[in-house]
Amino acid sequence: MTTAGLVLAAGEGKRFGGPKAPYVHNGVRLVDHAVQVLTDAGCDQVFVVLGAWLGEVPNATVLENSNWPTGMGSSLQVGLQYLNGQSEIDDVVVTLVDLPGLTSAAVARVVESPGEIVVASYDAKRGHPVKFARATWPELSRSSKGDHGARAFISEHSEEVVLVEVGDVATGEDMDERPST
Repeated sequence: MTTAGLVLAAGEGKRFGGPKAPYVHNGVRLVDHAVQVLTDAGCDQVFVVLGAWLGEVPNATVLENSNWPTGMGSSLQVGLQYLNGQSEIDDVVVTLVDLPGLTSAAVARVVESPGEIVVASYDAKRGHPVKFARATWPELSRSSKGDHGARAFISEHSEEVVLVEVGDVATGEDMDERPST
């Protein structure tokens, strides 16, 4: 099984005060942290969807979402459309760029867990990352709209979702606001 990592990082970070991808947190850009976590967790290739900010991302393939103002759903669609053309990829692990507490141990649990839809949970609350088998990609892409990304798809397929607890090795908190200095 070949698993790709997909980082959604195209947003403008309105509440944050600018795009989150290039923001340096604890000495590392958020986008680089996300790529490293996915790589260390065993993802064979990592793809990053950018939009409001464009730049180089070492150890990842950058995909550009020109429709980034419409929301996260369009970024997921861009990623899935590209991955669909990569026949060697069986699963994709999707995460967000603004999760500084995400660890490779948490992602590895999701990667290694069987199931067509595997969702990380933090104290039984759904979070990121989420692994989707290739068979789910067409419907997932069609249902991804606005800022909800995969939320509706996961809810519609709740009986098929495998929850994997990762709260003991990571935090699922995102950075909606820039830390005060």
